[in-house]
Amino acid sequence: MTKLSLDKTSIRILLLEGIHPSAAESFLKAGYSNVDCVERADNLSEALKGVHMLGIRSGSQLTETVLASANRLIAIGCFCIGTNQVDLTQALIRGIPVFNAPFSNTRSVAELVIAEAILLLRGIPEKNALSHRGIWQKSASNSFEIRGKTLGIIGYGNIGSQISVLAESLGMRVFYYDIVSKLSLGNAEQLSSLSELLAGSDIVSLHVPETELTRNMIGSEELATMKPGSILLNASRGTVIDLQALTESLRSKHLLGAAVDVFPQEPKSNAEEFVSTLQEFDNCILTPHVGGSTLEAQENIGTEVATKLIKYCDNGSTISSVNFPEVALPAHPGSHRILHIHENIPGVLSDINGFFSENGININAQHLQTNERVGYVVTDISQEYSNLALDELKNVTGTIRTRILF
Repeated sequence: MTKLSLDKTSIRILLLEGIHPSAAESFLKAGYSNVDCVERADNLSEALKGVHMLGIRSGSQLTETVLASANRLIAIGCFCIGTNQVDLTQALIRGIPVFNAPFSNTRSVAELVIAEAILLLRGIPEKNALSHRGIWQKSASNSFEIRGKTLGIIGYGNIGSQISVLAESLGMRVFYYDIVSKLSLGNAEQLSSLSELLAGSDIVSLHVPETELTRNMIGSEELATMKPGSILLNASRGTVIDLQALTESLRSKHLLGAAVDVFPQEPKSNAEEFVSTLQEFDNCILTPHVGGSTLEAQENIGTEVATKLIKYCDNGSTISSVNFPEVALPAHPGSHRILHIHENIPGVLSDINGFFSENGININAQHLQTNERVGYVVTDISQEYSNLALDELKNVTGTIRTRILF
């Protein structure tokens, strides 16, 4: 087994919020045996003391205060798509890369969206609710096949493009709108404006991140632009729709129906009551943020994020980190690898290489990547010089942290 600067059995890993066992299994297979799986931590700041790698889902808030207490933390894994629960800037300036799982639940979310579209077009949610109350509503009024309908996708990323493929296989026409030009799959057509998509779609599905640009991007004006009798689906982020405006649109029967899986404020646990103005509508599907909550997706997420954390800890690779300079690194047989994370200021690389030159240390390989705040230098050197190099590089101006991999 490859020996690292810190023995794998001494590296503490904490997995919170019921992360799928596939994550712990991945760590164990890679030789990391000090893995704690905990449903929740009442005091997160205390729980993180001495922890080297942390795994969370969307319920744990890693604020500046919490991160400041994490005295040994080297990496964070968000076992979900979103990373809003982490103060990414504070993690960055502390030299802590954050990884997530942008692909693993794509199919699960896409399937749910298509299923909701079919159910709402047929009026099934309302008919189901009425049947439970003893009302028999057998009618073809406002009941439609999905074939031939137009789906408008807002945000043509991993999930949006997967939905596009599924929708076309059902005979739908697909429009999409994205602030970035994207290569369409199949016959999907990119539109130049949001209003054009809203006005021309029978079903509108949102798949955008939570940013200032997307906050309340669907409000009263946008809902009024949608076709009468159309359907709105949101399985992205809870802040992208003005829910009061959606409530008014459903009351006025401008929309045929809606499905919402995410909300601005969500219960912190299953024991907490869920309250929404949308609960009055039988033609509105409300689900508790379960778009990606399938066993298949959770298993894939567990493996994907754990693998990224293992790769970073084993060889320093940061590919797909959401906040950190991305470096893809090969193996380093016969060399010791020095990881140097520093403020992105002039002269750091010169100082590092100046030290190597002054001490007659040959560089076997070196990789550098920066972003606007931080630089990341990975240097492979001969084994006999590694301890000297580590001690000296800690004193380079702008150093945030250093680490050695044997």
